[in-house]
Amino acid sequence: MNAKEVEKLQAFLQRTFGNRTIRVAPAKGKGPSEVYVGDEFIATLDRDEEDGEVSYTLTMAILSEDLA
Repeated sequence: MNAKEVEKLQAFLQRTFGNRTIRVAPAKGKGPSEVYVGDEFIATLDRDEEDGEVSYTLTMAILSEDLA
């Protein structure tokens, strides 16, 4: 993802979840970008391009121990 995409995705996530502390860190190399709330890592964000269509996948794991 380029810097413009990261900026747009970050703004989208902040609006969608009503949280201005959401931050998207650009990918290192060809891996996924990382998503943070404040300083806490919460998810990865992947870009997929197929047949000229671009989509993004947000993957968030929730550990049972975090639910307590």
